[in-house]
Amino acid sequence: MNNSSSSNRSDHNRLTCVIFDLDGTLTRTNDLIFASFNHVAMKYLGKTLTKEEIIGLFGPPEEHGMAVLVGDDQAATALDDLCKYYRAYHSKLASLHHGIDEVLRYLKNHGVKIALFTGKGRRTTHITLEELSIGQYFDLVVSGSDVAHHKPHHEGIARVLETFSLQASEVLMVGDALADLKASRAAGVRMAAVVWDSYDRERVIRSDADYLFTEVQELFLWLQQHIN
Repeated sequence: MNNSSSSNRSDHNRLTCVIFDLDGTLTRTNDLIFASFNHVAMKYLGKTLTKEEIIGLFGPPEEHGMAVLVGDDQAATALDDLCKYYRAYHSKLASLHHGIDEVLRYLKNHGVKIALFTGKGRRTTHITLEELSIGQYFDLVVSGSDVAHHKPHHEGIARVLETFSLQASEVLMVGDALADLKASRAAGVRMAAVVWDSYDRERVIRSDADYLFTEVQELFLWLQQHIN
């Protein structure tokens, strides 16, 4: 489904840059994230957390979540444990969404700048980019470790605009969460909400994103129509 909102952002502005979120947008990594947090919770606290409790730690990168869970003194060690588990189980619990590689390759081949703006930390971000062999597509990667203000703040998007000297009208943000929408609105860029793997699917569907896509192929066809 491609649902255009009543936004006054022109559908005819040529896209020269697409910014992607990572988890739930490009990658099927939510189960890996939940398992990694629970590996730490069991080791340090002797218990497991609900998905809702783990989601409540999202926003800042994992460094913050570890400090909340185990305290500042053990946070660095806990983060090491989380990252070791995250890498060890990546191939078993995570994958690229079908068709995403084709989308990224198409954009790259057509001279579109491709950026990544994710809330996850630098270490887990680069593990995923490496394990799924997609790091080469990105002209800029902005992780949660690279910004002072995390999503839903728009600092990461602003950095992309500044780095490539872009106007907001040239840029599309693609993400699966309300934080992506809020960041997009604050930065003045168009927002494509994708819900093929969103942990907040119903609220995202009801949001006022400029475009809504339920399948990767729908997004791909739309992009083909708007970058030529």
